[in-house]
Amino acid sequence: MNKAVYWFTHDLRLQDNPTLSDVLRQSDAVAFVFVIDPRWFEQRNHHQKMMGAHRWRFLCESLMALDDELRLHGQHLIVLEGDPVEQLKSVLIEHRIDTLACAKQTGWFERMQLARIGVDIPRLNILSHWNSTLFDEAQFSIMGDVFSTFSRFRKRVESANFMPLDPCKIWLETLQPPVFERSGSLRDTLSHYDVFNSLRSDRSPRFYGGEQAALEHLNNYFSSRAPLSYKQTRNALDDWESSTKFSPFLALGTVSPRQVWQHLKRYEAEFGSNESTYWIGFELLWREYFQWLAIKQGVTLYAFKGNAKSAPLTSHYAGRFMKWVKGETPFPLVNACMKQLKETGYLSNRGRQIVASCLVNELSVDWRFGAAYFQQQLIDFDVASNWGNWQYIAGVGADPRGGRHFNIDKQAEMFDPDGEYVRRWSGQQGVRTLDSVDAADWPIYDV
Repeated sequence: MNKAVYWFTHDLRLQDNPTLSDVLRQSDAVAFVFVIDPRWFEQRNHHQKMMGAHRWRFLCESLMALDDELRLHGQHLIVLEGDPVEQLKSVLIEHRIDTLACAKQTGWFERMQLARIGVDIPRLNILSHWNSTLFDEAQFSIMGDVFSTFSRFRKRVESANFMPLDPCKIWLETLQPPVFERSGSLRDTLSHYDVFNSLRSDRSPRFYGGEQAALEHLNNYFSSRAPLSYKQTRNALDDWESSTKFSPFLALGTVSPRQVWQHLKRYEAEFGSNESTYWIGFELLWREYFQWLAIKQGVTLYAFKGNAKSAPLTSHYAGRFMKWVKGETPFPLVNACMKQLKETGYLSNRGRQIVASCLVNELSVDWRFGAAYFQQQLIDFDVASNWGNWQYIAGVGADPRGGRHFNIDKQAEMFDPDGEYVRRWSGQQGVRTLDSVDAADWPIYDV
């Protein structure tokens, strides 16, 4: 009898899950697990938590939805608590598990966890596929190094007429009971972390966790005319219909990029393609690029110097950083963005670029503290996209142009000309001018 454990990570869905499909085909009995690491809630990441309250709420909603789906097939989700490696090793050894299945990971630390398990239990069969990317490594093996810049990557993919992998079909019938059990329900376990105190405000985006919520959003978006104007609206600072809003679901894997791509191509076949529909695919390729770049970079993804020849001329100024976090900088637009992020756990792509540029270029603060704060706050945190984009802004990523420096006044004129966004998020409140703070607290720059 082949006994298996399926370890859910950033693929909290049953549809289009190649690793899940494979383990069900090869195994006689499976237990489905998720591991909560208490270290997520400690300030271990540049003085920030790995998991903030908004992310945690969205994750818990997704886990409860996954458990509900599994119960429809006679199974359920078993939640372990502690160091993932030690927790998994314990149950694998105790219950004489033959196979551990887990989606391939892009983050270096996540990959090291799976590698450690394989070293410590050499007899274990580890089954792993790419669940969260459009392509797999075999498709890039004949193309050489295409990751030096995004433009090179995109042009090679488009010129080679690469096709993303098709979403895989999974036929889930009634499953055998789990190969092991743990006392307590999922809801009881999550309640230990006080997740049920709602963090939603009246101004929070309409994101609800889980595979069915993700698929409903995907279908609703591609049942509208929004894809035909995406390129014109995607830079809006605060509007639900302006962008696809797929990122939170992609981040936790409640929907796959292949499913999004498939819906996009069906939409183009029915309603026609234009520059906007192309740009949706373009943004999916940006995400894809960062996934594979993270794998190529390894631990360098988190390094201050990154890929640059010399280190940035920045440091950690605690006072400046905290005023940035609180939305108390000399820039009302930046303040509004930071207050929205704190209250809702979400910020537009344009807003993220503006506040990141401000932290690095105006405040001269070490980019890693900003990346860590985003990791704590954003419900759509993705390790590759977050840290890769921050490196890009800081000029230590793969792009040879040396970073991006946004003129904040110009950004305000372009994207908030009437000041509506700043007023909505009280960006003027708490503004600190150069004359009202200690000279050591702010750098000298031209406001």
